[in-house]
Amino acid sequence: MDWIEAIVLGLIQGFTEFLPVSSSGHLEIGKALFGINPDENFYFTIVVHGATVLSTLVVFREEIIQLLRGLFKFTLNDETKYILKLVISMIPVALVGLFLKDEVEALFNGDMVFIGSMLLATAMLLATGHFKKRGERSVGYLDALIIGIAQAVAVIPGISRSGATISTGLILGNRKEELAKFSFLMVLVPVLGANYLELTSIEKTGGGAGAGVLLLGAVAAFISGYLACRWMINLVKKSKMIWFALYCTILGLITILFL
Repeated sequence: MDWIEAIVLGLIQGFTEFLPVSSSGHLEIGKALFGINPDENFYFTIVVHGATVLSTLVVFREEIIQLLRGLFKFTLNDETKYILKLVISMIPVALVGLFLKDEVEALFNGDMVFIGSMLLATAMLLATGHFKKRGERSVGYLDALIIGIAQAVAVIPGISRSGATISTGLILGNRKEELAKFSFLMVLVPVLGANYLELTSIEKTGGGAGAGVLLLGAVAAFISGYLACRWMINLVKKSKMIWFALYCTILGLITILFL
């Protein structure tokens, strides 16, 4: 992988991580277009995912600080209840990571027909969430669990994590103004935890990317992730998810027919 490929793939990862179009699917497509072996450059994928998580921390820094302040008051206040909901939402993806890790990794094999099909599934989910009658409920504990299940399903390449979680919340009748924030915060610990486990695994090797390439990819992913995260919050509030459904449909068909 050279520096141009690193920047392009970093930008792809950052922009698509928070937009409901599947960052993992786009990375697989990008690697295929560049002719990059999907089994190589393992550390690059880990680093760019970490950079996008860092951009989330920056965007939501005030909310995170407020939640932590409330948590350390050691009372069952609104902040503690919110954190409990986040913890509940993380359980399904944690179980997938513990018991289905190898099966999930096997899906990242560069199969463009499979990825295109999952992009079409993402489009259907986005369209369903878009046309669902607007709800006014706050995210409850059961809602958090169901949204967490959607996040666990979204480990499949081509299924958008933000699209799956936000659309599921809309289908459940949750207020759309709350869903983007909840969706982005619920992924922080799982991604950081998964990255740590992967980086400390003795079975993995870096392969293919030097320090300079990793840095360029990380910077590109952070900047694009920061912009995409702020953009996505406004998009959810304005209910324009249908355009992403159309995009995923077109990209999915192109991927199946031509890649």
